[in-house]
Amino acid sequence: MQLSSKLIQKYNVSGPRYTSYPTALEFNNDFTAKQYLQALSGTQHKTLSLYIHIPFCSNICYYCACNKVITKDKSKADEYIHYLLKEAEMVAANSHSTKLGQIHFGGGTPTFLNVQQLAQIMDNLAKLFEISEDAEISIELDPRTLEPAELIQLYDMGFNRISIGIQDFDSKVQKAINRQNDFQSVSKLVKQARGSYFDSINMDLIYGLPHQTTETFSATVGKIVELKPERIALYNYAHLPHRFKPQRKINSADLPSPEQKIAIFEQTMNQLIDAGYVYIGMDHFALPDDGLNIAQTKGKLHRNFQGYTTHKDHELVGIGVSSISNVNNRYSQNVTDLPSYYQMLKSNQLPIWRGCQLSDDDVLRRDVIMELICNFKLDIAEIEKNYCINFNSYFKFELNQLQEFIYDNLISINQKSISVTENGRYFIRNICMIFDSYLKEINQLQAYSRVI
Repeated sequence: MQLSSKLIQKYNVSGPRYTSYPTALEFNNDFTAKQYLQALSGTQHKTLSLYIHIPFCSNICYYCACNKVITKDKSKADEYIHYLLKEAEMVAANSHSTKLGQIHFGGGTPTFLNVQQLAQIMDNLAKLFEISEDAEISIELDPRTLEPAELIQLYDMGFNRISIGIQDFDSKVQKAINRQNDFQSVSKLVKQARGSYFDSINMDLIYGLPHQTTETFSATVGKIVELKPERIALYNYAHLPHRFKPQRKINSADLPSPEQKIAIFEQTMNQLIDAGYVYIGMDHFALPDDGLNIAQTKGKLHRNFQGYTTHKDHELVGIGVSSISNVNNRYSQNVTDLPSYYQMLKSNQLPIWRGCQLSDDDVLRRDVIMELICNFKLDIAEIEKNYCINFNSYFKFELNQLQEFIYDNLISINQKSISVTENGRYFIRNICMIFDSYLKEINQLQAYSRVI
C-alpha cells in the first residue's frame, strides 16, 4: 500500500461505518411493532437471514462497546433462551417466508451458552423455519470459553463457519484490556475446526489498543497469518469512555498516538496484503478464493449489520435483546435491556424499541452507498433506470463535493460510472459520506468513530 501520511491525516475524520443507511442514529421511537409486522408480512418469495444476539459474557473486556450482560451464572441463559425462542415463534408466525439461508449467532459471547443450550436453540429453529441445505450458519466464539472438542458438536448441529475474537496476542495489551488468551489455545481451535470441515474461519483484530506498537502488533499479525484464516477483520478501536463505561478502565495515556495508530494501520495493511489477502473494504480482508472476494469480483457483495455478506437478496431478521432487523425497507431494533425484553414477550408483544421506515430518497442513497462500499463502482445508468432520475441533476451538490476525491486520485468519474481507485478503497467511508443526507449537520459526526 502506497499512501501518503498527508492523505491519511486529511481524511481521518469521524464518520459512519454504513452497516445501514440511514444509520441507527436516525432510528426513532415512533416506529412500532405493527410496522415491523407489516414488513414481515411482505416477505413472500424472500429468503431470510437470521441474527441471534446472545448478550452474556463471563468477563468484561474493557474496550467493548457491545450490548452485554456480565455474569458467571450460566443458569441465567436458560430464562433468556425461553424468551428468545418465544420471539422466534412470533416472528415465524407473522412472516410470509420462513426460509432461512443464513443464521448468525453474535454477542456478547455466544459460546457463553453450553453446547446443550445451543442445540436447544438450533433444534427449535429447525421446527420454526425451513433452513436451506446450503445455509451459512456461523457463530462468534471466545477461545477462552470453548474446548476444541466442542467444535465437533457445533458442526454436528449445523454450524459451518466460526469467528474467533483475538484482538491482540501481546500479553501487556491483553492485560490492559482484560482479555487474556494465548496463541497455543487458538491454534488448537483452528486445527480442530479444519479437521471438522468448517467452511470458513474469521479472526477479529483491533488496532489502537493500549500499549500497542508497530512491532508488537506486527508480531500478532504474523501469528494470525500463520493460522491463515479465510477472513480477517481489522477494527479501529474507538475510545469513547463518555459513552461506554467499561472503557473508563483504560488509561488514555497508554493509547497509541494518532501518528502511531496510523503507522500500525499502514503496516498491518501491507503485512496482510503481502501475505496474500485481498482488501475487501471497511476493515475486512479475505483470501482470494473466499466467498467475499468472489462476490465482490462479481459485483454481488452486500453489507448489513453483520458486516459484509454474500447474501444480498436476504431480508435480515434479528432476534434477541438489542437485535436489529432490516425487512422491506424498514429498520427495527429490539429493546436493549433484559427486564424490558422479558416483560414485553411475557405480554405477547414483540420487543420493538425503535426503528425507521425508509423514504424513496433513503432507498436511493442506500443503493448508491452500498454499491460503492461493497463493490467500489457505481453504474450511473443503472441507478437512473432503477429510480427514474437524472443522476447529474439529482446529485449535483454531491458531484461537486467529489471533486476533491478526484483531485486526490481516490475516485474517477465519467458519464457511465463512478469508480473507486485502489487508494480510494481505504477511504471508502469518506466517499460514501458525501451521499449521506443526514450528515449535513456537522455535529452529528461526533457520534461516530474515526475512519482510521
